[in-house]
Amino acid sequence: MPARPLLLVISPGDEISRGYCLEQVAAAYDVVLLTGREPSWEKPFIVGHALVDLGDPAAVLAGGRALAARHDLDGVLTWEEWHLVATARLARALHLPSMSVEVARACRNKAVARTLFARHGVPSAASVRTRTLQEAESATRTLGLPAVIKPAAFAGSIGVIRVDRPEEVRSAFEFASTSASRSREDTSVLVEEYLDGPEISVECVTHRGMSTAIAVTRKHLGPAPYFDETGHTVDAADPLLSHVAPAATAAVKALGITDGVQHVELRLVNGRPRLIEVNARIGGDMIGHLVRLATGIDLPKAAADLACGRAPDLTPTRSAAAGIRMLYPHTSGILTERHINQPFAAHTPWLRQIRWIREIGDHLVLPPDGDLYTARAGFFIVTGRTGAEVTERLDVASAEITVTTRANR
Repeated sequence: MPARPLLLVISPGDEISRGYCLEQVAAAYDVVLLTGREPSWEKPFIVGHALVDLGDPAAVLAGGRALAARHDLDGVLTWEEWHLVATARLARALHLPSMSVEVARACRNKAVARTLFARHGVPSAASVRTRTLQEAESATRTLGLPAVIKPAAFAGSIGVIRVDRPEEVRSAFEFASTSASRSREDTSVLVEEYLDGPEISVECVTHRGMSTAIAVTRKHLGPAPYFDETGHTVDAADPLLSHVAPAATAAVKALGITDGVQHVELRLVNGRPRLIEVNARIGGDMIGHLVRLATGIDLPKAAADLACGRAPDLTPTRSAAAGIRMLYPHTSGILTERHINQPFAAHTPWLRQIRWIREIGDHLVLPPDGDLYTARAGFFIVTGRTGAEVTERLDVASAEITVTTRANR
């Protein structure tokens, strides 16, 4: 029996949100990990690992070289936003397939991406890079209000805020700057034109410069002025896919991506797609899992194939819909209650999963003081025949779930 190809995965992420990626990749590949902590849940899916400081680019490079000396690697991959540049740098050093370091940096930096979108005629948002409050105030006068203020190089909608009035600029700039200061790549802040319309993402797969739009994800956001994503739905038969696919694939091309999986975020303004950003990895919030439930296409496996220089199988094997909803408390505080109606859960086959990510007694903090990592108590996933049916089922299931907090005294 021929040996299976060997893949190095940098930072597997947490079991709850990224465990499915490692499990699906390990079904076809032998996997070694470069990780910042001793493996636990990952052990059934790996054949080896090395511990490094993932925040130290030199340590990642050295750790990867050491693993390559012990294993005959076919590829290197990450699905974590924070490690895209380090992964590209390691792949180049090991002469393995990957996007270039320069392309990875462009994907990580929203200011650079905006410049490339404009150069290649991809519809996007007007954007001004700022370092000071005075520059931000000047930018809002130039662009007009409402505007969006955000870190140039962060992720997860952290530090992103809408500004509607001039007197809000100071606090919004401070809010965005706090997150921007945590970036190891670019600490500047962007002031951008507000794109008024529904937010979506297009899940793309690119092989040898040819991008295929696999699915469109319709997003649900929390209350303004923040942009926290509270849920997603994927419908294999969504007619919006053919409408937005050209803009999404043009954005991938503009950034110079030739291979990989991309999570391309857009807004529909007067029905027309306008680019927010291109994430050069599988979407978070279980979106890759939703795509598989809806279409049968395995995005983690596709990402592994491309990382090893292989053509991915993008043949749909089902036509259905799936959705996820994040569970938040109404107010920040100590989590005192979290449960689902058990008879409902036991007799509802379309409720595919419910996961708690916080324990009783944990402190949940909503924006502006918190973010997605501190605010969410858990999530649940449902399936259905259509996107409309999934949305209805998300509402039905939500009514059977309780999340209660008690304010700090």
